[in-house]
Amino acid sequence: MTADIVIIDYGMANLRSVQKAFEAVGAAAEITSDPTRVRDATRLVLPGVGAFRDAIARLRDTGLADAVVEHIDDGLPFLGICLGYQMLFTRSHEDGLHAGLDVFPGEVVRFTPTPGLKIPHMGWNPLRLTQPDCPLFADLPADPAFYFVHSYYPATEDASLVAAEADYPDPFPAAIWRGNVFATQFHPEKSQAVGRVLFANFAKL
Repeated sequence: MTADIVIIDYGMANLRSVQKAFEAVGAAAEITSDPTRVRDATRLVLPGVGAFRDAIARLRDTGLADAVVEHIDDGLPFLGICLGYQMLFTRSHEDGLHAGLDVFPGEVVRFTPTPGLKIPHMGWNPLRLTQPDCPLFADLPADPAFYFVHSYYPATEDASLVAAEADYPDPFPAAIWRGNVFATQFHPEKSQAVGRVLFANFAKL
């Protein structure tokens, strides 16, 4: 039996929060650490909280990394959240230099210290929708605010990837979209009503 929405369990994510957010919009989502179930998914979600180095190592050690890339290459809907967004890029500079999945070119870098701003960036920030026709953004209000918790972000080499920006204090890519791949630096599962709209949109893809 083919799974519909599958949430990847690699030991470093708010899995139940993401699953409950889908349930709140009437979409059943399965949590699994089985690469075979990941390959069977119609829609795939890669959430994440924690250190890039540990997360990418677990994905590779369990065979989940290959399953994620195969799903993306097959043109099926994919949603990366926070660390699951960062791992799509070439490499991260968090605690050393660590290779990512290299789905997209770019470096995951730390915010530059700025007087008056704390790192990690934590709290609600409005977005500028640079690709307002992105399917994830359907039915969102203008300049929607989402909840962020992060010290690093992807500095993508391809500006056409960027679907939304936020400022801290300088602009950074808050979300990307390319074909079947969607990813957010913010946490829609922590973003109340606007987050539920985003999950509902993903479930309809």
